[in-house]
Amino acid sequence: MPQNLIDIKSLDMEGRGVGHLANDDGTSGKVIFVEGALPGERVGFVSYRKKAKWEAATMLSLHRESSQRVRPKCAYFGVCGGCAMQHLEPAAQVAMKQRVLEDDFKHIGRIKPEMILRPIYGPTWGYRFRARISVRNVPKKGGVLVGFHERKSGYVTDMRSCEILPPHVSAMLVPLRALIAGLSIMEQVPQIELAIGEGETGLVTAMVLRIMAALSAADALALKAFADQHAVQWWLQSAGPETAVQFYPLDQDLHYLLPEFGVRMPFKPTDFTQVNHQVNRVLVGRALRLLDVQPTDRVADLFCGLGNFTLPLATQAREVVGIEGSVTLTDRAIANAAANGLAEKTRFASRNLFDITAGEFVALGRFDRMLIDPPREGAVAVCEALAALDAGNAACKPQRIVYVSCNPATLARDAAVLVNSAGYVLRQAGVMNMFPHTAHVESIAVFDLPAVEA
Repeated sequence: MPQNLIDIKSLDMEGRGVGHLANDDGTSGKVIFVEGALPGERVGFVSYRKKAKWEAATMLSLHRESSQRVRPKCAYFGVCGGCAMQHLEPAAQVAMKQRVLEDDFKHIGRIKPEMILRPIYGPTWGYRFRARISVRNVPKKGGVLVGFHERKSGYVTDMRSCEILPPHVSAMLVPLRALIAGLSIMEQVPQIELAIGEGETGLVTAMVLRIMAALSAADALALKAFADQHAVQWWLQSAGPETAVQFYPLDQDLHYLLPEFGVRMPFKPTDFTQVNHQVNRVLVGRALRLLDVQPTDRVADLFCGLGNFTLPLATQAREVVGIEGSVTLTDRAIANAAANGLAEKTRFASRNLFDITAGEFVALGRFDRMLIDPPREGAVAVCEALAALDAGNAACKPQRIVYVSCNPATLARDAAVLVNSAGYVLRQAGVMNMFPHTAHVESIAVFDLPAVEA
């Protein structure tokens, strides 16, 4: 049977090569998404899923190779679902993410930023300071497996190292197998949550053991011995994230530093923090420079979490109001502000920002600047509330908004509301490589109200 060949033109949001079959009249036909293929390549493929307008396929052969193709560093690339683009040169990965952002602005928002920002880069390998690692006992594969899920599968990858985890954590994957295999509750341990922070004497590697049954005395001794040997801080989680408690040792707390602003941010390993601490430092610095906060400004930080942006903002502004949907998080943010001597310049409120109204914005008072850092769902209700402010309350619109996004599609959607309905101008936008070797696109955008002519 002759092999199907296709020319790859671009990459999709999952890092798959995108090409089109040719119709009989020479026009572009059905879209083919080919795993493992890169733009500029001609590949042979076999489809494993077929729909009326598209097919998903696997690359079988490479007939014309991209100059940006590189040898994957990880032995498990292609099987493990943790990475999708190790075969693409890192700078080209960033360029692809920039194109995704620009395409989403064009096709979803139908707008274009006046200027593209220089991408934010960080470490390419060993960057994941947060990860959720699955645990499964698989007798057919020799016992307990500890690692990420296989691509497009619920199975755990049979992996003995990981290039995107810090080297000392990668080296623990095999010892963790032996540890879990020796526990009396081996079958009741579904996952380990990794969170690396800074302690008083260096990095602290916290591991949250998700347990569905109580530890035995022997289990507790085994965990303590592992912690002493591998310099791990164990936490135990019996139900939801709020049940996580520090188990052993108890002598160090987790925090991360934002040295440019003199901020020390305590956190728990089940809290949301960025996976890439180095990129986060650069991101916070850039966001604040773009926001251009003045000492007299009152600033809103929406979806503020623990205060990752709130506390640095408080070192520059007259007052910062952090708003978050979780009372637990706002309570923690209040404590973090006090610990950093910023309590008098910060105020926190718990509100559901996914249904906030124009009236609620007016009740919060006037803000000179606003930072928005929502989850993947975006912040459309916030943008619509700003657009709904009537002429009498137009002064409540902040002069400048900096929007930090982990989903370019919802950013483009929300940007369209800000530009077309709320009267803002999209000044600048760009990407950051928070997750190298994955298709995740993290970005930042700047919106201004145009100056009013006298």
